[in-house]
Amino acid sequence: MNWLYTISTTELAIIAIFCILYIAYILRVMNTSFKLGVGFEKVFIKAILRFIVFALLIVALLGPSFGESKREVKSVGKDIFLLVDLSQSMNASDIQPTRLEKLKFELKNIIESFSSDRLGIIIFSSEAFMQSPLTYDQNALNLFVETLHTNLVPNAGTDFGPPLRMALEKLNEDESPLTSQKSKIILLISDGEDFGESTEDIANDIADQDIKLFTLGIGTERGSKILTRNGYKKDRNGNDVVTKLDSRSLKNLANNTDGQYFEINETNNDINRLINKINTIEGELRDTKQVDVSANRYYYFLMAALLLLFIDIITNVKVIRI
Repeated sequence: MNWLYTISTTELAIIAIFCILYIAYILRVMNTSFKLGVGFEKVFIKAILRFIVFALLIVALLGPSFGESKREVKSVGKDIFLLVDLSQSMNASDIQPTRLEKLKFELKNIIESFSSDRLGIIIFSSEAFMQSPLTYDQNALNLFVETLHTNLVPNAGTDFGPPLRMALEKLNEDESPLTSQKSKIILLISDGEDFGESTEDIANDIADQDIKLFTLGIGTERGSKILTRNGYKKDRNGNDVVTKLDSRSLKNLANNTDGQYFEINETNNDINRLINKINTIEGELRDTKQVDVSANRYYYFLMAALLLLFIDIITNVKVIRI
């Protein structure tokens, strides 16, 4: 039997004082009974009954637990890398308040939806950088999401190759607890055309290894100007640059890897569909562990104490008044 609480020195002192005083009361009743020549057996029975009630109440307060105390729990999960485009076009406001701010909000929903899985974040534009390795720590992931900004990466065009290569290498590291490639997922998020030359080769590697690749486009076909610190971004001729969602590269990438394309635009938000799709992918058994499942059974002892107390109340015994 296990106990939820323990008795402190103060509680032991109170119990001891109660017992001493109650025993003194019983001895006084016995002494008076001897002097008057009357029996005290029934009073003694009452005393024993009350001692039992008191002991049962103490046991109930200590929170006893017994029965099955251990159970095997299986930990099943997936490894998911989020590849986030931080090119300057993500500052466009065709998705309010901006594409990037909207994406940061949705990333938090994604993180919350996969609390039992390991998630990592890779940021990119023309180059890729590890923002967060695979982790279960949702607080850390949300903190990394809050700090996402287009100034974190060089902006010399968008290249899907480097982030895909980095994600593939990290998913295949030896220390990964997953052996099934089907439980490894890459989600590439961008708003623009891919100017990289190695994307197709890396996509073939991902497809060959049976790693799931999904793409998410964010933006609109009508597009928007790009706000910078010095006003709107302009081209070489001094005209305002208008960025539009170019979904062709993202759709081709998803199709070539047997994945699926999703989109966030002014009228549609596929985040819930994306989350549901990833949830349909079966995770892999990571490990098993024994957890304590014993429950507090105080109510058995409390009910027994109340029953004996009820018997004590309805049982009449002649008591000598002193």
